[in-house]
Amino acid sequence: MRSLMITGVAGLSLAACLAWSPVLLAEEDWQEDDWNYLSAEDPWENWNRKVFRFNDTLDTYALRPVARGYQKVTPKPVRKSVRNFFGNLGEGKNLVNNLLQAKLHDAGVDTARFLFNTTFGVFGLFDVATKMGLQRNDEDFGQTLGKWGVGSGPYVVLPLLGPSTLRDAPSLVPDVYTTVYPYIRKDRLRYGLATTEVISKRENLLSAEELLSGDKYVFIRNAWLQNREYRVKDGNVEDDF
Repeated sequence: MRSLMITGVAGLSLAACLAWSPVLLAEEDWQEDDWNYLSAEDPWENWNRKVFRFNDTLDTYALRPVARGYQKVTPKPVRKSVRNFFGNLGEGKNLVNNLLQAKLHDAGVDTARFLFNTTFGVFGLFDVATKMGLQRNDEDFGQTLGKWGVGSGPYVVLPLLGPSTLRDAPSLVPDVYTTVYPYIRKDRLRYGLATTEVISKRENLLSAEELLSGDKYVFIRNAWLQNREYRVKDGNVEDDF
């Protein structure tokens, strides 16, 4: 039961990041066929919209106000250090999935980043690895499955967890076990860290709200699917998507 609760909390932080990922291409650069293609990936739109409204209401009246309050009372350097800290904890997920994808060079970068940031960066509070030229990777088990040919399947909006697909939704579970949360025995510390990570990630994405236009559901769905395809294919996306 505790593992399921951890999955929900950790998944919420991940989904918050994915749901508000900036659009990789300007909207005017897309053609009508591109949007039609993305719409075809959402056969359960009626149900997804209901879940989306629930999530959006929860975000509007709970998560967003807390994130804004955190932004208002916490100095920018401190917020950056908090993001760095949790980013360092996330190197384990990157490492495991890079190994599963046979990306040995990237796995080496993940390992080096964790070692340098944990030591010279004071437990990850400072991202010294990036300044050394070691750029952070962003991998998860859904991308690993995509790497080996597993199709994404239909788009689905999960309660609390946000945008996903039939491939990526179950992948949240193994991803949780590449984080520190299942291995922290003290409940107060575990839930405190998870809650702080959620708030930190949501605060960092407040500025992304300015990108939203038109139908909020459609905009986020299309942006998320586009971003997800880009990440699964490591940026090697054909122009006609």
